[in-house]
Amino acid sequence: MNEHIAQLIILQGIDLQIDTIDNEIKSEQNTLDERITALAKREQNISELTEKISALEKEKRDFEGLANDKLDHVKDRQSKMMQVQTGREQTALLKEIEDGKKNVKENEEKIVALMEKIETLIAQIEEEKNLLKGEKVLVEEEKEKVRAAIEAINKGKKSKDSERQNQAKTIEARLLKKYDTLRAHRNGLAVANVLQGVCQGCFMSLPPQKYNILLKGDQMLECPSCQRIVYHQAPE
Repeated sequence: MNEHIAQLIILQGIDLQIDTIDNEIKSEQNTLDERITALAKREQNISELTEKISALEKEKRDFEGLANDKLDHVKDRQSKMMQVQTGREQTALLKEIEDGKKNVKENEEKIVALMEKIETLIAQIEEEKNLLKGEKVLVEEEKEKVRAAIEAINKGKKSKDSERQNQAKTIEARLLKKYDTLRAHRNGLAVANVLQGVCQGCFMSLPPQKYNILLKGDQMLECPSCQRIVYHQAPE
């Protein structure tokens, strides 16, 4: 096998191990981030419920004001009943009084309905606050676990980073640059084995003539489909 390719294969093996470590760190952090996001959503829900309660309480006060105004109007009409001179005036006052009482009753019913809604929302807020309190405790515990896990993972990564640096020094600068560029644009895989004429990076077939040259193992070749550096190593 070409010496440069052999060096790149070793480097890629190290890089893939580092990628796995990085993914483990991301996984740990993502789990924590999801919990923190859930906390924020619950806090937002509590805030929205609180705003709804404020709006309902204002609406209730408005209806209470209307009910009191109508009640005062009914009392005023009732006091004037003693002063009317004709049956027609009496009938008109009675009509106002009845309409006023009906309006007061309607407003009172609306007030009761609003109070029930407010009580329901208050109960929801209490439940949300209790859940939030418990979840905050869990998140704090999760933070400590994630911190410890990432710290342990990073210890292994430092060793691999050092190994990577040492291996990279054995590779020509021009070739290393090409390798890094391919890794960045080919989902982390810059060097690919070719089995039975098929590139294991993109799973496209190499031209027969190129495959035959590759089997000799003395040249550095690229896959014509994905441009990865290719080599042939029979499976064990």
